[in-house]
Amino acid sequence: MNFHEYQAKQLFADYGIAVPAGRVARSPEEAVDAAKAIPGNLWVVKAQIHAGGRGKAGGVKLAKTLDEVREYAKAMLGTRMETYQSAGVALPIDSVLISEGTDIAQELYLSVLVDRGTQSVTFIASSEGGVEIEKTAEENPDAIQTLNVNFVQGLQPYQCRDMGFALGLNSKQVNQLTRIMLGLYRLFNEKDLALVELNPLAILKDGSLAVLDGKVNSDDNASFRHPDLVAMRDIRQEDETEVKASQHDLNYVTMDGNIGCMVNGAGLAMATMDVIKLNGGEPANFLDVGGGATKERVTEAFKLILSSDRVKAIFVNIFGGIVRNDVIAEGIIAAVKDVGVKVPVVVRLEGTNVEEGKKLLKESGLAIIAADDINDGAKKAVEAVKQAA
Repeated sequence: MNFHEYQAKQLFADYGIAVPAGRVARSPEEAVDAAKAIPGNLWVVKAQIHAGGRGKAGGVKLAKTLDEVREYAKAMLGTRMETYQSAGVALPIDSVLISEGTDIAQELYLSVLVDRGTQSVTFIASSEGGVEIEKTAEENPDAIQTLNVNFVQGLQPYQCRDMGFALGLNSKQVNQLTRIMLGLYRLFNEKDLALVELNPLAILKDGSLAVLDGKVNSDDNASFRHPDLVAMRDIRQEDETEVKASQHDLNYVTMDGNIGCMVNGAGLAMATMDVIKLNGGEPANFLDVGGGATKERVTEAFKLILSSDRVKAIFVNIFGGIVRNDVIAEGIIAAVKDVGVKVPVVVRLEGTNVEEGKKLLKESGLAIIAADDINDGAKKAVEAVKQAA
């Protein structure tokens, strides 16, 4: 689950990480009131969407008067914004963050994530932060510092100091960085996060460090432990179909193709999409119905797939280990009848009660195309799309 910048900064503050004064606003009037409550006469108006790159897209404005605060907030609120990080989707701007303006001397980068390669929580830092951090990682990898934290020992202050000096910070800044890193490490573990990114973590003109922007992503598998985080979820920033899928415990990701996929198991789902591509087709989605699929969930899966008018065929690829193929077959038959499926449906079944499942499909009287294996199913789905065209 992703979080807005203002939510991320609240989490930082809860863990003793200093952030600039700021308030969220959902109308131009609230934006002006927020600016009045923030000391100084320089404010930053920042569009709140679940994507980086807002500055380049016009979503970050520096205001020197209250009239400018109102003007910028009015121009952003109620519109949609697409950035180079939003995957081609224009996201709604329902709120803006009003922050105190700061004088930046240098932009740094700091993030925390789970490194599967080293099986550790890892800090990544760079003395060259800002909007070009991806370019820095590609063209100047020596500017990137990495710290893998031993899970038993935890993050040690001396490791933070080493990181600070490697970034070229002075003693005062190193002490500030140490407090920030220790706070982030506690936050990351106690809230079961997947990613924290400070970009920029800035050196101000007065020499102090300031967290000017923050991105936080949590582990959905741990949501049951953190109702406070779940309450922060903004479903308007998410794909509508993916939100519906999560309500039925279905793992769904929208893609750009025209062959809908319904598979049990994430690994098999990935393989299914690969085989469709190898046969010249384009998958419309990733959809894992899980090992305990029921007739009701299969029906909902069909509804999700068919919610896109791009889908011209459906490939159902089931390996029955935990789930029984006869149950899946009953679900497919019920879904085709209830949903009123108008596109070709290719089904490959294998595993537990496979013969019973195939028999049910054959005797259903429905125009379901049987496949012998995954490759045969992908070929028939691709061919069905071509024939439909």
